[in-house]
Amino acid sequence: MDRKTIITGISLLTLTGVIIYLLRRQRIHAVNQLKAEQVAEEGYETAHDVLFPNRGRRIKRHRYPPH
Repeated sequence: MDRKTIITGISLLTLTGVIIYLLRRQRIHAVNQLKAEQVAEEGYETAHDVLFPNRGRRIKRHRYPPH
């Protein structure tokens, strides 16, 4: 295999990865938008934990001794 073939293969893999990433991101955004619309239609408050219950909340760690 020559250098041109390897570079072409890596470029195609990278391009494929970027396309898959963008498609998944677009689909996730659409699902989140639908959830937000459903919550808004029912009159609930659009708090983050209501819209995205599967996302874990970050726990703030206490540092001892406090600075």
